[in-house]
Amino acid sequence: MNLLWGILAIVLLLAWLLLYSQTSRRYPGAVKLQMDGIRLQKLAPPMLYVLERIQVSQRFPLFFFKIQRSVRQINGQQRGGEYTLLFLAEMLTYSYLLLIGGCLISIAMEGEASGFLIGFLLAVLLPVALISDLHSKVKRREQQILLELPELLNKIVLLVGAGSTVQQAIKHCLERKRGQESHPLYRELFQMQRECEGGYSFAQAMEGFSKRCGIQEVSAFTTAVLLNFRRGGSDFVMALRDLSHSLWEKRKAVGKTLGEQASSKLVFPMVLLFLIIVILVGTPAFLIMDL
Repeated sequence: MNLLWGILAIVLLLAWLLLYSQTSRRYPGAVKLQMDGIRLQKLAPPMLYVLERIQVSQRFPLFFFKIQRSVRQINGQQRGGEYTLLFLAEMLTYSYLLLIGGCLISIAMEGEASGFLIGFLLAVLLPVALISDLHSKVKRREQQILLELPELLNKIVLLVGAGSTVQQAIKHCLERKRGQESHPLYRELFQMQRECEGGYSFAQAMEGFSKRCGIQEVSAFTTAVLLNFRRGGSDFVMALRDLSHSLWEKRKAVGKTLGEQASSKLVFPMVLLFLIIVILVGTPAFLIMDL
């Protein structure tokens, strides 16, 4: 059986090396893309070629669209298709390497098929874990935006009420957040500011900001601004205050959810600590009873 697993491992490795030699220069742009969480980028060309051949976006449009939507929210709207293919190639590369690793484990276990089964199960479960992690990152990004948006809106309301225009109010808020450009909300706002300075109208820049965020609450914020900012005055301030009130309620709900998640994460350590205490206290008692 060792010979069988050895042959299978060699065949899989040679097939990958052959495909890599033919495709290593086929996707220079994708290999140079900077994407958070990608570790096997230089090994991606063979799986990019496989994805291209099977036309994954056409054969599995719903699956591809869901992954692409999440990838775009994390990495931006530009080149979203390339980022999605790179993420899928990363998944397939991990799975392929795990299959080879399963063969090697079977060889180390003197031909036992359980080693290959372990590799096969990991090859199936790891892509699921990567997709789940991607969706978790999107969820955390949405929570970060929802936690910060009401505070930003309050500042805009105060500045507009004091006589500033919306553009001036947003610019003033961003000047005080120069050190927080990594925050998802301010990153998109800085991008909106650069678009305005580059020749885009304020309405176009706001619409782009809303699309990049991809959150209903941000869409409500941009809609309220675009519908009322030209009129200004008390009506505009009242509209923003009403929106601010609803956003603060949303922030409270998000904060409550995060608090519940934090408390649930503490359950296992507390149970483990309780069991350790029971063992430490109970062991001497049992020893005394035996004596």
